Amino acid sequence: MARRARSDVNLLRLAELLQEHITPALCHAAFGRVRKTERQRAWTLAALVQFWVAVILRAPRALSQALADGLDVREPLFPRVSATPEAFFQRCRDLRPAFFVEVFERFTARVLSAVPPRYAAEMAEVQARFPALVIFDGSRLAAIARRLKLLWDERAVVLPGCLLGVYDLGRGLCRALVFDPDAAASELKRAVAALHRLARDTLVLGDRLYCTAAFFEALHEHGCWGVVRRNKQLGLRKLQRLRKRRVQGGCLEDWLVRAGSGVSAPAQTLRYIRWRRGGTRYEVLTNVLAPARLSAEEALDLYPYRWGIERMFFDLKEVLNLNRVYAANPNAVAMQVYAAAIVYNGMRVAQSEAAAHLGWPPEDISPAKFFPKLAVACHLHLQEQQWERQFRRRSRTHPHLIRRRRWAGTVATAVTVEHRSEHRRRRRYCPARRQWKSLAHVRGGRRLLAKLS
Repeated sequence: MARRARSDVNLLRLAELLQEHITPALCHAAFGRVRKTERQRAWTLAALVQFWVAVILRAPRALSQALADGLDVREPLFPRVSATPEAFFQRCRDLRPAFFVEVFERFTARVLSAVPPRYAAEMAEVQARFPALVIFDGSRLAAIARRLKLLWDERAVVLPGCLLGVYDLGRGLCRALVFDPDAAASELKRAVAALHRLARDTLVLGDRLYCTAAFFEALHEHGCWGVVRRNKQLGLRKLQRLRKRRVQGGCLEDWLVRAGSGVSAPAQTLRYIRWRRGGTRYEVLTNVLAPARLSAEEALDLYPYRWGIERMFFDLKEVLNLNRVYAANPNAVAMQVYAAAIVYNGMRVAQSEAAAHLGWPPEDISPAKFFPKLAVACHLHLQEQQWERQFRRRSRTHPHLIRRRRWAGTVATAVTVEHRSEHRRRRRYCPARRQWKSLAHVRGGRRLLAKLS
């Protein structure tokens, strides 16, 4: 019997993407566009981006250890900067997050144009009708240690900020990530402000928080569409029943309604789609008024994919270690956030291409298994390049190295998703997590945030 060929997964793709796109030229262009009075100094923007990306890949115990590793010749991921650790911490304290935002947006724009939509293939027909299909949601960061002087006497748990993510469903990428150092900032206001980042005619998925007349009015102003779960606080007045039929043993109704009272925002004409079977009820609202473009069945099938952004936040926090905030300063926290987002997008591109090579859907590859192997491969790949440069400097006629490179690939079964059993373990709630505070609500916190803006 012929032996089956080994199906290898390429583990060097993340390193190739980072080396190809996160270049000194890109960082220099980003710095020139964002700067007001800032200067590059010893810790340039390129060095800072390389350092924080290496922190995400290597997950050191502390930033001081990472700075010490950067001076070690055996650690190729960290930049070698001739400056004291105090200079690094001062640079992270004073540099605005807008520089890292610009680098992240430039990197994301490059990979977005290079990767085809492979995720959520079941909804490919719906995705083809819109330029993009994105999901909005917010999340808060983990608590920070009491390193700031203004937190020494504060008993409540202090959060360093909150995130608003814009997740591309088809490409599996984080299109935009908005960091706010005020953990109590309104998610809805941040979402409305983030709509200008989207192209016209984009379809937005959201949970019931976005079920407001003001959000649908903002979608209309930006030329976008939305599908959100119904919130009963939004009043509906039925105008016309467009459709009623039996679907999967339940009753599916499609109504044209008038939403809102017109007090806080203009009343909106929407479609109210409801499916009922016994005590089960699914209800969504959409401003796509043409059923030919988005049918009632497609809207109901599409909404469960909103949980994809929850998986994105899980991967950022648990897989890329964003649940451990290294610094207490909001500017340094933002650097870690956007470095994690850069690595996340690179990992998702590598995951998509590996799945296409295997003929699998990308969801069958586990990020929790895939990322550690990618991180090790990045380290060994850069170390190999460093050794080659040293050999060539010593002797130009040095014979070719024998490259076995077992670490450059892995078998597909090593990164496959393991589906959990139906038995769920209930997580107990800890009373100590009931209280949290934003930096804006701590004594002296507003002055700190005012200095950073």
